[in-house]
Amino acid sequence: MKVCRTIADVRAGCRELRAGSKLVGLVPTMGALHEGHLSLVRAAKAKSDVVVASIFVNPTQFGPSEDFAKYPRTFDADCAALEKEAVDIIFAPAVEEMYPPGESTWVTVEGLSEKLDGLSRPGHFRGVTTIVAKLFHVIEPDLAFFGQKDAAQIAIIRRMVRDLNFRVEIVACPIVREPDGLALSSRNAYLNSEDRRRALVLSRSLGEVEKTLRAGEQSVKRLAQLGRSVIAQEPEVHLDYIAIVDPDTLEPVEAISRRTLVAVAAYVGSTRLIDNVVLSP
Repeated sequence: MKVCRTIADVRAGCRELRAGSKLVGLVPTMGALHEGHLSLVRAAKAKSDVVVASIFVNPTQFGPSEDFAKYPRTFDADCAALEKEAVDIIFAPAVEEMYPPGESTWVTVEGLSEKLDGLSRPGHFRGVTTIVAKLFHVIEPDLAFFGQKDAAQIAIIRRMVRDLNFRVEIVACPIVREPDGLALSSRNAYLNSEDRRRALVLSRSLGEVEKTLRAGEQSVKRLAQLGRSVIAQEPEVHLDYIAIVDPDTLEPVEAISRRTLVAVAAYVGSTRLIDNVVLSP
């Protein structure tokens, strides 16, 4: 396994390994790896000949009052986990490598970037699409693997890929959960034992919405209200949003007549968590 710190090094490494028309798979991460990230690596291994994982805590997707400074950084453990999964290259650049002094170019997917998390975190998705576009440009992957937990991010990146003609296939991989249903997240490390228990209300609310749909409820308004009422059972959990939307456009739907995304975001203590489920009628 090779660890690359510069754009020049990772380009040279990818060029060498992709000789003979091998497929390159990219797993972009911010480190603090958990089983969800490793499931993306395994999916990449199954579909690609060469796997590149990036570890980069991207400052441009954090707001001024968000957790960039304290975001968990576990580089040595991350490298050990990726080496165990037989990743070929780790790309771990410094901030100055990805954002040279004086840089002023951004990638923004207008119309989608202001929805869901983008509404609550202005500028967040501009930072995401800019860094992902940079990674695509530098590494030139054939496939890129993202977790379904970040459903809005997937929709926005797919639109960016289409609009900018990137030659990469976006592969969405299932959410990985703890046995009790909590979606894996690097930010779960912030939770104390009581907040960890309270956080289960996110997946519980989605489960109630799905169960009620299966029982015949068709009203999107009533399903959303049900989700909100379940969240309200935990007074220390503060709902940011619950949204029932088209998974590609992130527009609200009037009826669940095809694949539909139910997404929730809430603050558990001071920690903001997200979760979702995709429903079919």
